[in-house]
Amino acid sequence: MERLLEGRVAIVTGAGRGIGRAHALELARQGAKVVVNDFGVSLAGEGTGESPADEVVSLIREAGGEAVANGADVADFAQAAAMVQQAIETYGGLDVLVNNAGFVRDRMLVNTSEEEWDAVIRVHLKGHFAPLRHAGAYWRNEAKEGRTRAARVINTSSGAGLQGSIGQTTYSAAKAGIAAMTIVAAAELGRYGVTVNAIAPVARTRMTEGAFDTSAMPEPEDNSPIVAWLAAEEAGDVTGRVIEVDGGQICLEQGWTHGPKDDRGRRWVAGEVGEALRALVAKAPTPEPVYGVS
Repeated sequence: MERLLEGRVAIVTGAGRGIGRAHALELARQGAKVVVNDFGVSLAGEGTGESPADEVVSLIREAGGEAVANGADVADFAQAAAMVQQAIETYGGLDVLVNNAGFVRDRMLVNTSEEEWDAVIRVHLKGHFAPLRHAGAYWRNEAKEGRTRAARVINTSSGAGLQGSIGQTTYSAAKAGIAAMTIVAAAELGRYGVTVNAIAPVARTRMTEGAFDTSAMPEPEDNSPIVAWLAAEEAGDVTGRVIEVDGGQICLEQGWTHGPKDDRGRRWVAGEVGEALRALVAKAPTPEPVYGVS
């Protein structure tokens, strides 16, 4: 049976461990040539001196696939550009970008330091933007030269970013930003043959273990078949979507939509806002509760 990604070139960030590792291995099994990126940091984003990407590359090669390691800090603009260029120079192009790298520094809002906020926003949000910015520019140039590629981007959001999560203000904000970035990038890059989607994976990983009971959670590998399909040429009709993956269940998230409205046809008077807004709240669906609210 022909593999979904035969001959396609992919970058997977944060691919040394956990969900990213599972993605890299699955994309390779499906025939992709993979740039396995991992900066080699701890759960909190601190340097460890390890090179987990090398092990993943070895596993792919032992299975008969093609892969190369990359140690870029994906939130560094120049290093992200070099990572994209490495894929192009090594394998002759780039078809798939899977943005997955990240770490957590969980705190209640009033206990969060400026350094913790900056670090988490940087790795998740800028760490998605920088590779996507450089890959997108490459695909735009390819299209302008008459070589439009069936390019695919799969970002990584989270239920924390979609519904919110107590004790994860910074992480939730970053993941919500990634969801918004996904729909905007899909609208902007579609003209160049690029689809942009995001998954909100559920899995037992370094990020979730220790935070709560993970005994019943799915494995990282349970998310990767969805990523592999979204990375395929045949997935060209699906873009601008956020998909939650929970074991054998996939859920298409609906995101922000316009709800009930009250148009006075003039400037509002402050004293009348409360009654009008409460009437709209009464008509609207009740929001899903933030994770961790009892």
